[in-house]
Amino acid sequence: MASIFHLPSSIYSKLIKQKAIALGFLSCGISKADFLEQEAPRLENWLNKNYHGQMAYMENHFDKRLDPRLLVDGAKSVISLLLNYYPSEQQNQESYKISKYAYGEDYHFVIKDKLKSLLQFIQEEIGEVNGRVFVDSAPVLDKAWAAKSGLGWIGKNANLITQKVGSFYFIAELIIDLELEYDLPTTDHCGTCTACIDACPTQAIIQPYVVDGSKCISYFTIELKDNLPQEMKGQFEDWVFGCDVCQDVCPWNRFAKPHHEPLFQPKPELLNFSKRDWQELTKETFNKVFKNSAVKRTKFEGLLRNIEFVK
Repeated sequence: MASIFHLPSSIYSKLIKQKAIALGFLSCGISKADFLEQEAPRLENWLNKNYHGQMAYMENHFDKRLDPRLLVDGAKSVISLLLNYYPSEQQNQESYKISKYAYGEDYHFVIKDKLKSLLQFIQEEIGEVNGRVFVDSAPVLDKAWAAKSGLGWIGKNANLITQKVGSFYFIAELIIDLELEYDLPTTDHCGTCTACIDACPTQAIIQPYVVDGSKCISYFTIELKDNLPQEMKGQFEDWVFGCDVCQDVCPWNRFAKPHHEPLFQPKPELLNFSKRDWQELTKETFNKVFKNSAVKRTKFEGLLRNIEFVK
């Protein structure tokens, strides 16, 4: 194992960013592993207002969510990475809809493999660096870290948005105990636009930059395990797994370009499904079309419940 700890941190940062791009990431930004001071009151307020609905896990590990040094001993840097998932083809218009991020293979596995390769590269090229990879599975405020490291700004729909790129990407992190050169945040470019607020089918964006998660179609169709509330009947606009409305209407997504990740390619059947195909979905077809897919999160019964609700 080569150890070149004597080089300036800017060289390490450059090496890491080059490798991230080589692994297929859209971009990579780095910030100092520190307490997220601005996010603390926001998160507390959001939880106190019950905007997380039945997502009880959001209340857990409050301190860890705000301080990466509690997740990784001696953490010095948070490396944030974006991976594009914008598809080249979309579902048949006369169909029930699923979120674009779920078209292909479950992103958790795809990204985790890339992150592990990046960590291994750091250990081989730089030396004894300890760290952990995070893909949506631990108490990490992904968007806050990505914004802090200059990869975009958090928009009025509470998604990370990047100029000339849009927002159809996954965010992941590598938290390591090596000091690096840190990037600076970018500025907000939402301006006076309210397209996402106006278009949200369930009015879940209750004010600019604040989303009531318990009113979001993604929450209802994926997170909620109970029966869907009758007062929401007719408001889902045919979404049966997730919802992309606030991203689809965002002017910055005019710049979204198709991804180059073979594992995110959808099965042809999915793109061609008619409403009737969805209504007649069998367990066998579900397992075949959504093998290794994020749609498995809602389970076959959950998907049937959602289809029945929007029928």
